[in-house]
Amino acid sequence: MTLLPKVNQILHIQIESIDEEEARQEYKSRIADLTDTEIIMEVPINETTGRLKKLFKGDGLSVYFIAEGGVKNYFHTEVTGFRDEVIRLVAIRRPEPEAVTQIQRRSYLRVPAELEIAVRFPDGERQVVLTDDVSGGGLSLLCPPAVRTAEGQSLECWLLIHMKSGAVEHIPFTAEIVRVKLHETGKQQLMLRFTEITDKDRQKIIRYCFERQLDIRKR
Repeated sequence: MTLLPKVNQILHIQIESIDEEEARQEYKSRIADLTDTEIIMEVPINETTGRLKKLFKGDGLSVYFIAEGGVKNYFHTEVTGFRDEVIRLVAIRRPEPEAVTQIQRRSYLRVPAELEIAVRFPDGERQVVLTDDVSGGGLSLLCPPAVRTAEGQSLECWLLIHMKSGAVEHIPFTAEIVRVKLHETGKQQLMLRFTEITDKDRQKIIRYCFERQLDIRKR
């Protein structure tokens, strides 16, 4: 059964923010339209205050909708754009059906970022490549098509992050390949989930993601 919301369904939304007060607020919106890749919704409203919530492209959202039988279905998404029709509408990325879950998971803001990352593969080969996006829970990277990879493999990695403060962070971690797909550049795109990383290093990545999100908003 496909667990995806339908037109006119109500979405319950929280903004993924480093500001704890903002992250606690819950908003409601109605789905106006659906495309193959996007959900088009009305501007969210805070039911407590009655105020509309201004969103920005790149904002991460934690969303749930109530399906038949009163079951809450959760997914994470981000704002992809806006439409000005009779009323202003917000476009968000439509989740893959398998990404919709009945369990509310801890969410991490995911941002596009090209960061240097050194990777040691199980056969001992080392590569220095670039990330495609990063979050506190994992990242995706692009590597040459000749490198032998497989889902479920464990990789040792060292990520290089330049913070706004000027600090340069070298973050070691172990990650599992969750998915491998062909990228539009012709390279392999590996989706990784962190399996061994210190809380301190994870917090550095989360801090970088919020700094990066603010940069994207300003464009």
